[in-house]
Amino acid sequence: MKFAIGPYFTFNFFITTDTGPLSLDNFRKNNLSASWRLAGLETSNATYELNQPTTHARQEKPNQKEDKSSDGRAQWSNSPTQQARRQLIEKRQEKRAAELVKLDDGVIVKLENAAIERSQSVESAVLGKYSIWRKEMENENADSTVRLMQDQIIMARVYLSIAKLKNKLELYQELQSRLKESPRVLGDASSDADLQHSAHEKMKAMGQVLSKAREQLYDCKLVTGKLRAMLQTADEQVRSMKKQSTFLSQLAAKTIPNGIHCLSMRLTIDYNLLPFEKRKFHMSENLENPSLYHYALFSDNVLAASVVVNSTIMNAKDPSMHVFHLVTDKLNFGAMNMWFLLNPPGKATIHVENVDDFKWLNSSYCPVLRQLESATMKEYYFKSGHSTSLSSGASNLKYRNPKYLSMLNHLRFYLPQVYPKLDKILFLDDDIVVQKDLTGLWDVNLNGKVNGAVETCGESFHRFDKYLNFSNPHIARNFDPNACGWAYGMNIFDLKEWKKKDITGIYHKWQNMNEDRVLWKLGTLPPGLITFYGLTHPLNKLWHVLGLGYNPSVGRLEIENAAVVHYNGNMKPWLEIAMTKYRSYWTKYVKYDHPYLQNCKLNE
Repeated sequence: MKFAIGPYFTFNFFITTDTGPLSLDNFRKNNLSASWRLAGLETSNATYELNQPTTHARQEKPNQKEDKSSDGRAQWSNSPTQQARRQLIEKRQEKRAAELVKLDDGVIVKLENAAIERSQSVESAVLGKYSIWRKEMENENADSTVRLMQDQIIMARVYLSIAKLKNKLELYQELQSRLKESPRVLGDASSDADLQHSAHEKMKAMGQVLSKAREQLYDCKLVTGKLRAMLQTADEQVRSMKKQSTFLSQLAAKTIPNGIHCLSMRLTIDYNLLPFEKRKFHMSENLENPSLYHYALFSDNVLAASVVVNSTIMNAKDPSMHVFHLVTDKLNFGAMNMWFLLNPPGKATIHVENVDDFKWLNSSYCPVLRQLESATMKEYYFKSGHSTSLSSGASNLKYRNPKYLSMLNHLRFYLPQVYPKLDKILFLDDDIVVQKDLTGLWDVNLNGKVNGAVETCGESFHRFDKYLNFSNPHIARNFDPNACGWAYGMNIFDLKEWKKKDITGIYHKWQNMNEDRVLWKLGTLPPGLITFYGLTHPLNKLWHVLGLGYNPSVGRLEIENAAVVHYNGNMKPWLEIAMTKYRSYWTKYVKYDHPYLQNCKLNE
């Protein structure tokens, strides 16, 4: 017999009898007489129903063997043996019919209560994925109880609102009480092992309340409507959280961690205490030797710059052939000098300069400096009424990063002016790590191009229309929206070709046209794409792998095969928001046992 117990569980209860025409199954199939109908066996949760039957007796044909009717049932003959057999069966039939009649309401209620009691045990609760009410869907997922409790909370919220709507105050209060307990017990658990000891008891209690709620409140249309409303609310919350996450990551990207700030301050103090004769680097004669491998590194982050230099030297075949030209700002000039005086890069050459000492880099010569000093730019960045929070809608917060106000960021367009005696130079950002010898880049044939860079476009992304405003006629007339973008961060520049083609002059022209930011937003990649349009030679992608500062899908093999890995994006490896899975590629080049790092509590 099948018993429907409560709103969610169904149990099969079988009475084992001999098979044959008087089995319980035949009671359902055959047409018995009206006296065989069992009345009064219905309860609210279980029903025994036997259709109106007629007798099994058939018209018998004498002197015939037992035979089969068209429907497969046996026909009975009048032989003495068969008559005796029939009498025995009829007696058995009467006995079993009497037993069935004796199954009164009390017995059924007991059976039902026993089934409900079993269903309330944890073992019979469904711990599978989302078919939470079906025992047969049970599995051994480590988070199955967590998922069940989460689904219970969802349904409880649905019934809570319906209970209030239908003025079921007692049930409303009961649901409300359970809704306070379950989330508190569930907490931030992501697997069953994280749950509190009381979780199973709370889950059973919630299940009982949900059963009661379903009996009293279930309405398909109402429940569906409530679930849709909850889904819409959840979608809105997700969108809001994404905006908040973006806003906070932009804020975090602007910050300087306390440890790095401490390091810079301590190094600056000690540098200022050094006698002048001890502030000089050795091998200054290599700085203008075009036969050596020269690097340009512009940074205000001492720790990041140290990783770039350390990783390059440690992977170089002949460190004595490498020369580092490091430019920083006035604030970090002493710290940068002190660090590399204390930690010289082996046999390599290094030189630190202050960007403020480049007197030729002034607002009369440099358009971006003039624009940064303009009233409109100051208003864009510093106007008190400008939104700086998510709730106020700071859509352009990314472009208000202080790095866009620093000439260190724009110095890359003046390489021949900074290094007039050099023929080629490799430009490196301070958020990269070098993993292989880079000398092969100086042998790459740029085919008359100025810039050697890794392209970043795929089928439909990172093309020019992502960075430039093609609704502007100046942009639309001069550039292809589907032209492939490329990466700043590791670029080999031919400075001879640069001078021939007056790259800096091209940059100035477009920068002047963008004074009101109508061609592109702030930053250096858009003007770089414009300035080196048609003058960029694509490098093999293994030279430069990007995305470690924003893309969690960069493969381990791809990273390990790369000559340079780039933490472009907000999640820089020195920030707390860095992606843990990529951080070790950077930290392996940090000297965490250094006394200065120890004193500033900079730990791996």
